[in-house]
Amino acid sequence: MSKKMLYLTGLLLVFFLFFIYGCGSKSPEGEKSLLDEDWSQILKEARGTTVNFYMWGGNESINKWVDTFVADRMEKYYGVKVNRVPMDADQFINKLLGEKQAGRQKGSIDLLWINGENFRTTRQADLLWGPFADKLPNFQKYVDKNAPDIANDFGYPVNGYEVPWGRAQFVFAYDSRKVKNPPRSAAELMQWVKEHPGRFTYPELPDFTGSVFVRQLMYELCGGYKAFPTVQKVDKDALDRKLAALWNYCNEMKPYLWRSGKTYPSTIAALHQLFADGEVDFTMTYNPAEISCMIKNGLLSDTVRTFVWDRGTIGNTHFLAIPFNAPNKAGAMVLANFLLSPEAQLSKYDPKNWGDMLALDVSKLEPEYIAQMKKVDRGVATLPEEELQSHRLPEISSAYIPVIEDLWKKNVLTK
Repeated sequence: MSKKMLYLTGLLLVFFLFFIYGCGSKSPEGEKSLLDEDWSQILKEARGTTVNFYMWGGNESINKWVDTFVADRMEKYYGVKVNRVPMDADQFINKLLGEKQAGRQKGSIDLLWINGENFRTTRQADLLWGPFADKLPNFQKYVDKNAPDIANDFGYPVNGYEVPWGRAQFVFAYDSRKVKNPPRSAAELMQWVKEHPGRFTYPELPDFTGSVFVRQLMYELCGGYKAFPTVQKVDKDALDRKLAALWNYCNEMKPYLWRSGKTYPSTIAALHQLFADGEVDFTMTYNPAEISCMIKNGLLSDTVRTFVWDRGTIGNTHFLAIPFNAPNKAGAMVLANFLLSPEAQLSKYDPKNWGDMLALDVSKLEPEYIAQMKKVDRGVATLPEEELQSHRLPEISSAYIPVIEDLWKKNVLTK
């Protein structure tokens, strides 16, 4: 081969590689420019793509709603396919950490369902892309971005790297035929448990609901949420001493729990099953409409009701985020924007679908949406929005959560 042919072959190879690179990936500068584009251009870029949506997959009603309502409308409205991928948060965080360490700029996750300590971990490890929240029209139009539980995720500033998807609040559930006066404080619960040995338990930590139940006790016994200021790092020994009243309470209750406290339900689903089977008299949930949904689906008696404690119960917000190496950021933004639309939020609000509380500021909704919201039957076991709001307590900083869970194992589980 002549020198001239070698030169032309090399030139063609360089051109070919440049062409492949240009078509197959976006440079970091290209991704930044996505945030500078008009929404109409982002919609155009998203059309014809698939969004890989990684989320907890432990609730069949939620899965079905995403696979049907959300997926159908995304394809119909925007020409975007939604591929739901069930995966726990710790697994996708480990996946992203591995890709970050390997320098992998193009991953496989486009959108994440995330909140709490998982958000703090991803932000501290620089695993998220953004800030993108202000680019979403529905975020701008319908969300109160200055609300404390929107601006902060478990005390950690959101700064536009997440958009809210829904709200949650901790409630207890009981069968009104069996329990006439359910306990509405930590002190009343202790008395009830001692009078009814074996009829109460809670999920083993770090189950999400078991963890919030223990924090609920902590609020009542250790000075409330104001006693736990926002921090980025926790002194474990100091916190252990501060929570002495909580550990004493849990250990005093332990012999009167289901199976004498020698074992705990491993998940909230296991506790729900014990309650449905009549083995215990209470269950608990972070979704105030979940019990109504279970009644409608024939899983629980229609005499089951929910309640909150007199001094309130813990509430928080769950969010959506885009990884640093998401291959389809435009599609992820379009999906996140749709999930913030009044249409999607009101569908999600219906207990037949999910029953999740609205992430939107109701005062910003148009009258027709407010009328639709009022028509939604939240179910016989769901407390009125006003009662939930008036008993809603904020979450503490996410830095506390894993430390409290470790201390519970040391001070309660293994004792």
